[in-house]
Amino acid sequence: MFKRNRQPTVVFDFDPAHPKKPNWFKRHKKLSIYLGIIAGLLIVGGTVTAVYFMNQKPEDTKQATTAKPEPKPEPIHYYSPLTGGEVADQAAMAQAVTAIMIENSPDARPQSGLKDSGVVFEAIAEGGITRFLVLYQEQKPQLIGPVRSLRMYYVDWVAAFNASIAHIGGSAAALAEVRNGSYRDIDQFFNASTYWRATDRYAPHNVYTSFAKLDELNAKKGYTGSSFNGFTRKETKAAETPAATSINVTISGPLFNSSYAYNATTNTYDRSQAGAPHTDREAGQISPRVVVVLKVNQTTILEDGYRESITVIGEGAATIFQDGTVQEVTWRKNSRTSQITFTDAAGNDVPLARGQTWITAVPQNKGGGVTWQ
Repeated sequence: MFKRNRQPTVVFDFDPAHPKKPNWFKRHKKLSIYLGIIAGLLIVGGTVTAVYFMNQKPEDTKQATTAKPEPKPEPIHYYSPLTGGEVADQAAMAQAVTAIMIENSPDARPQSGLKDSGVVFEAIAEGGITRFLVLYQEQKPQLIGPVRSLRMYYVDWVAAFNASIAHIGGSAAALAEVRNGSYRDIDQFFNASTYWRATDRYAPHNVYTSFAKLDELNAKKGYTGSSFNGFTRKETKAAETPAATSINVTISGPLFNSSYAYNATTNTYDRSQAGAPHTDREAGQISPRVVVVLKVNQTTILEDGYRESITVIGEGAATIFQDGTVQEVTWRKNSRTSQITFTDAAGNDVPLARGQTWITAVPQNKGGGVTWQ
């Protein structure tokens, strides 16, 4: 008989039936460890990569990092060179200034357009009666008056503002100056349609104008902008403890002397004259942000009748009331066309708070002055 050929027994290294024979992993222990580490790293790396791309927005797959947003630019502020008040844009800063002579006799009260103005110069016009040179830039009231005549010292003040000058005639010296071709003279005598006479008052206390008419006239004459140096201005900030809450200004007599009560709520000065609140007929209580009292010398001269002459070119003492404070300074005006300035005892420029500024010239050689408490 033939013996059946036995098939060779195949033993795999990992066969558990042959535990005595070392399997492949034991024989290649170091290699298996390295392979395990590599496999682990591949698995972890793949998982992290998958998670990363699953969490990225489509645009982030192109660029993993995004640029930081640019900071917003600081807003640009524009300020009126007349009042220091904020205006809309650069064009508003350069718009034309218009000066108007407004009467202050008892028959002219209450006036129109005084409250909504930028700078007011007050001085005696004749016989102790005061008159106002009122300057406007960003403000545009539509009823202004009563309009009256011009004096030489008002021309001295207004010359620094490159302004149109609205008035009805004036003293001989004032008219000779404003008609010499160097000024923007818009006298009612030559521009009658820009003014009208009201029917509820009698002449000469009844001539009025408006900025609808004044702007039209200025544009027609090409007076569309003004270039000038205004007062130095600062941000207004009320004093914690006001130093002057009651101010009395002596200028000529009871009908024209004025007073101011500091209003801490509005940080302004409520004006009174002749012992009663000084009001604008349309807009109510007049309350400037800054009150300045200039001490000047005044004389009476013979010029087409008797006229007052006030020296406003030169220098002298002044008192500034603003933010509840009081400061004694020196006013200085070097020439007709230069701007009036204010300096302290050390010679430093004194800025004025932004807002309406009321300047009164009192004749120190005739008893004019100012007191406060």
